[in-house]
Amino acid sequence: MRISFELEAEFRETQGKGASRRLRHEGKVPAIIYGGHLAPRQLAFNHQKLMTMVEDEKLYSSIINIKVGNETQPVILKDMQMHPAKNRVVHMDLQRVLENEVIRIRLPIHFKGEGVAPGIKTQGGVLAHRMSDVEVACLPSDLPEFLELDLSEMQINEAKHLSEIPLPKGVKIPLLAKNDAVVVSIHSPRAEEPEPGAAEAAEAAAAAAPAAGADAAKAAEGDAAKKEPAKKEPAKKEPAKK
Repeated sequence: MRISFELEAEFRETQGKGASRRLRHEGKVPAIIYGGHLAPRQLAFNHQKLMTMVEDEKLYSSIINIKVGNETQPVILKDMQMHPAKNRVVHMDLQRVLENEVIRIRLPIHFKGEGVAPGIKTQGGVLAHRMSDVEVACLPSDLPEFLELDLSEMQINEAKHLSEIPLPKGVKIPLLAKNDAVVVSIHSPRAEEPEPGAAEAAEAAAAAAPAAGADAAKAAEGDAAKKEPAKKEPAKKEPAKK
């Protein structure tokens, strides 16, 4: 099992928003560890040490060794919540890793050969990345650092799909069972086509415009009719008495 990082932690017994707020004021990050057929446990990490790692993409796709006292536990990072306005970690979710159990984790997709792809170099196309990472399933011992996709032979108006990513032995992409999604494509430098449904929405709006105008005209006529004074009929003359 490849261990890329090691983090020291401490168990915490208190829970709730108030307890988490106090931990953050002390320069610590509240976290929870679960899985591995054991009960969830509350942890706390040193925020300053953690911040030295958050910019490393390997942290999110590697096995991390968590050390609490004399105990160690390999885990993967399932979620990291960042403060919306400050550069600080608010909370982490960690999943225990067992050697004989499959894990699911997101791996970054690295692209090579962009500069020599004919669709870009000689045909003037523009590269569009549709995906930058994907979830894989594998045993911890088979976990690679990243997936790599070669673009060196791509022509203009071509696309690469998930099924074209070479996978190491023992690694699967669960999404492939439902959707062979586009990962990257090369298109002409003209304006991109509208999103699916955008053209239909525009046509519907254009068709609705005349009807809306007609309704508005009818409403205006009705208002004008209300404002005009009612015409009085001329009084009938009574016949002269003989």
